[in-house]
Amino acid sequence: MRVRMLMSAVAAAGALVVGSSAPVAQQPAAPQSAPAERPAAGPDPFPSTYQPFPSRTTVIRNATILTAAGPAIERGSILLQNGRIAAVGSTVETPADAVIIDAAGKWITPGVIDTHSHLGVYPAPAIQAVQDGNEMTSPNTAEVWAEHSLWPQDPQFELALAGGVTAMQLLPGSANLFGGRSVTVKNVPSRTAQGMKFPGAPHGLKMACGENPKRVYGSRNQSPATAMANMAGYRRAWIAASDYRDKWKKWRDEGADPAKRPERNLQMETLAGVLEGEILVHNHCYRADEMASMILLAKEFGYRITSFHHAVEAYKVRDMLAQHDICASMWADWWGFKLEAYDGIKENIALVNEAKACAIVHSDDPGGIQRLNQEAAKAMHAGRRAGMTIDRAEAVRWLTINPARALGIDKVTGSLEPGKNADVVVWSGDPFSVYAKAEQVFVDGALLFDRSDPARQHRRDFVTGLLPAPGGGR
Repeated sequence: MRVRMLMSAVAAAGALVVGSSAPVAQQPAAPQSAPAERPAAGPDPFPSTYQPFPSRTTVIRNATILTAAGPAIERGSILLQNGRIAAVGSTVETPADAVIIDAAGKWITPGVIDTHSHLGVYPAPAIQAVQDGNEMTSPNTAEVWAEHSLWPQDPQFELALAGGVTAMQLLPGSANLFGGRSVTVKNVPSRTAQGMKFPGAPHGLKMACGENPKRVYGSRNQSPATAMANMAGYRRAWIAASDYRDKWKKWRDEGADPAKRPERNLQMETLAGVLEGEILVHNHCYRADEMASMILLAKEFGYRITSFHHAVEAYKVRDMLAQHDICASMWADWWGFKLEAYDGIKENIALVNEAKACAIVHSDDPGGIQRLNQEAAKAMHAGRRAGMTIDRAEAVRWLTINPARALGIDKVTGSLEPGKNADVVVWSGDPFSVYAKAEQVFVDGALLFDRSDPARQHRRDFVTGLLPAPGGGR
C-alpha cells in the first residue's frame, strides 16, 4: 500500500512540474540569479540546479498590495508573466491568455524570506539520525557547508510554504565560533539540495559569539571557555585566513604556475572568501557590548558583518547598526531563556527600524517560520504602543526586502517590482492579523501552494502513506 501511495505521490509531483490542467503552462523563464562574483578558490563545485516550475500568465486584481518598495496600493493589480513581475499598480494590462484572480478583500505581499532557519539540517522527525546542523567537534568548523546536511525531504518545508515563505537561509548551529557555510534556498520541492539552491545567492558564514561556544568547549576543559578566549579564537583564525588569502593572491599575481600552486585548505577557503567579500557574515550575537566588539573585530580584519542574528539587545546599539550598515535578524518577543537573552524588549525590532537600520523578523524555529507574519505584527504593535509610527507598508519590509538584502538576493526578489522574480503571496486578509492565512503562494510565478486546491498542497514523499493526503481521508 505504501509503495502504491508513493508512486501516486511521485506522479502528482510530476504533474506539478509539467503542469496540470489546460491550457498548457508557459515554459518557465530561465531562473534569475542573484549577482555573483568569482569565488576566491574557483567556481562553486556544488552549483544550483534549480529550474522554475511551469507558470501561467496571471493577473491578480482588486487586492490591497504591499510592495515593500513604496506605499500600499488599494484595489491594486499585479501581472505575473514568464516567472517575473511584469507590472503592478492600480491597474495593469491583462494579456489575452492570462488567468484572472479576483482578490477582492484580500492582500498581496512579496514572498516571505527567513534569514535564520535550520529546516532540512534539523529536519522532522527530530531524531538523532538526522540532527546534522551542529558540528560540535571544534571551535572552528568553517570548512563545513550546511547544504551537505540538507535533507530535502524534510516535511517542514511545505508547512513553511503554507505560511507564505518562499525563500530562506539554512544555517549551521551556534556551538562554534565559526560554524560553517550557510545556504540560501528557494522553498520548492526537490530531490536534491542543489535543486533548491537559490541561483547566484552568495554563501554565508555562520559565526557565534557569547555563551554558546564557551559553554560547549569550556565544559570539556577546552578553549574557548571565556569571552576573551572567544575573541582570541576569532582573531587567530582571521590572521591565518589573511595569510592564506595573501599566499593565493601572490601565486596568481606571479603567473599561477601549477607546479607552485598552494595547498588548498577548506577551512581557510571559507574565511578567505569572507575577506574577499564573496561570503556574507551572519553573526549569532545577543548582547550589545558583544555586537560592538564584533564590529571592531570586523574592522581590524577588513570584512563586514551582514547581519547580527537574534540580537536581543540590538536596540542598545541601533545607531551603530545604522552607521555600519548591518542588519539585525530578531525575534518579536523571545527573551529570558538564558542570561544573554535576559534584557530583551518587545520594542527591539521597532527601535532598530526607527533608527533607519535594517530590521528583520526571523524565526530560528520550525513553528515560528510558519507564522512570521504574526511575529512581524507583534513587533509592529509593540512599536506603536511605544509611540512609534509604523504602517504596514513599512513593517512588511521586515519580512521581505530587508531579509533579501541580508542574503544578497535583493536585486531579484524581496519586493513587488517589475522585472523581479514573481515570488508572491495572496493572503485571506490583512497579513498583520492573527486570522489571516496565506491562500496562494507563487514562486517564480508558479502556483506552488493553494489552500483551496489539494493538488497544490505538495507533500514530501517521506510522509506519503504516513499522513492523510491533503483534502482526503485515511
